[in-house]
Amino acid sequence: MQLRSVDLNLLIPLRALLEERSVSRAAERMHMSQPALSAALARLRRHFGDDLLERRGNSYELTPLAAQLLERSRSAAQSLDRVFSAQAEFEPSACTREFAVFSSDYGMAVLGGALTDVLREAAPLARVRFHNMSTNAVVNAPDSLRDDDGLFMPHGYLDIPHQDMFMDGWVCIVAPGNPRVGESLQLEHLAELPWAITYSGQSEYTPAVKQMQLLGIEPRVEVVTPSFLALPSLIADSERIALVQRSLAQQMLRAGSVRVLECPFDVVPLRESFWWNAVHERDPEHVWFRSLLPRAVERAGLTPAI
Repeated sequence: MQLRSVDLNLLIPLRALLEERSVSRAAERMHMSQPALSAALARLRRHFGDDLLERRGNSYELTPLAAQLLERSRSAAQSLDRVFSAQAEFEPSACTREFAVFSSDYGMAVLGGALTDVLREAAPLARVRFHNMSTNAVVNAPDSLRDDDGLFMPHGYLDIPHQDMFMDGWVCIVAPGNPRVGESLQLEHLAELPWAITYSGQSEYTPAVKQMQLLGIEPRVEVVTPSFLALPSLIADSERIALVQRSLAQQMLRAGSVRVLECPFDVVPLRESFWWNAVHERDPEHVWFRSLLPRAVERAGLTPAI
């Protein structure tokens, strides 16, 4: 289908109708009359050959096609907004962009606050939206990052444009009252104690756990979580052990929820990076956003990547 044959004015009503699932609510949101939006819905139905919204009692539900179009309409609207909001000269103080970043809760916890602060100081009208890290975002990169600004993830996973941000180490954490562990950990503990680990799969793992496996130590896993911040509650009142980034462990230690111990083997340091799709390479706002990352790293008290 040729793009010139499509009325792009229907994109915004389509998104509003699919998100609101109501002509009246969508009309109110768009500051349009209900008859005008009903006419737009009729045109959309003719275009797609589908009802899009089907009445179920006193409400409407999305048809299977409409459910597919929901996320696509959001993505298309964001792309159009970026196209038509582009300026010959970029002025941070006037920037109203929402920068969307995928991150684990670790990245949000150690860098999110500092990044938000430096962004607010330079561009008070802009904001950051953090999405939880997903397997889809990693496995399907760079395509998954076409409509988002990038992701925080350790170096070595992807082969797309990136910027190294900071270094971190790995430590082990146990419950304060763990009876199996004294003042230090031994390699035997790693094989004998039950584990709480973050991620577990061919494309989901932490570098420290992978290194431990290469040493011939296979952790006896009792629980798997995508959340580093959940680890203290998962090892509480148990004999479980977990690996966590040193900077995050210090936050947990201040909360009094864990005991932090050095790993009994030399763990390769973690190099946290920011990754993005090449379509953003020369986007002035994106380039400027990337320039904020070293300032955020310094503000957070992290060790800059060498």
